[in-house]
Amino acid sequence: MGEIFKHKQNYVVTLEDINLKYSGEKGEVVALKDMNLDIKEGEFICVLGPSGCGKSTLLKIIAGFLKPSEGEAKMDNEPIIGPDWHRGVVFQSPILYPWLNVQDNVAFGLKMRKLPKNEIVELTSKYLELVGLKGCEKHKSYELSGGMKQRASLARVLVNKPRMILMDEPFGALDALTRRNMQTLIRKIWTKTENSVFLITHDVDEALALATRVVVMSGGPGTIIKEYNIDFTYNISRENHEKVRCTPKYMEIREEILDLINSQNEELDFL
Repeated sequence: MGEIFKHKQNYVVTLEDINLKYSGEKGEVVALKDMNLDIKEGEFICVLGPSGCGKSTLLKIIAGFLKPSEGEAKMDNEPIIGPDWHRGVVFQSPILYPWLNVQDNVAFGLKMRKLPKNEIVELTSKYLELVGLKGCEKHKSYELSGGMKQRASLARVLVNKPRMILMDEPFGALDALTRRNMQTLIRKIWTKTENSVFLITHDVDEALALATRVVVMSGGPGTIIKEYNIDFTYNISRENHEKVRCTPKYMEIREEILDLINSQNEELDFL
């Protein structure tokens, strides 16, 4: 499975010397410093780091919600100047319109893009089935569980067929079992659609279970201090999850990442 993406060297997103500064109560705050990152076609990147290191800020720059103070963010070698459906965003708290049913929530973006009605119906049905919500089309968002809401939010992004999916701690509010099920779902969707995925998490095991590359950020100002190219997600899709987590290589990388993050937290406490 891992060989599928190794030949794809095209960069979907490039970040070049990104700095982001803003004015705080005590003066200028540097949120991100000297960020350089290339994201390849079909890559699954998970970002880890201490709280407040700028992970979400980085995602917002890629999404086009924020503009860097210095440097440039590009998609397909064109400057990112604002939000775009080619970069779909899934947040920790599902954003669904409560007055619309599941089907209409998922179809909303397609209607805004004025796609033909028959195409909207076909695509909405396809992606609701893909995320496991077939039969729930007429439910309102308040009738759904947390996991079902997140599935609906994911379908709402996927239905637009984005080049890239950006996820900001999408499973953080879910219980352990639902979280594991959602990890399995996003892995299956990623291998099926071959989207590039950029996912922020505080969970090292989640990162190792999903990513093809793990990026570790420093405490503020946020910058990249270590990257790991890994393939545990392919093994997990074939084998028992717990068996993969017990391998020496997995444990070695896990402990190294935890030590990196803990050392950053200690530096922040000292400051």
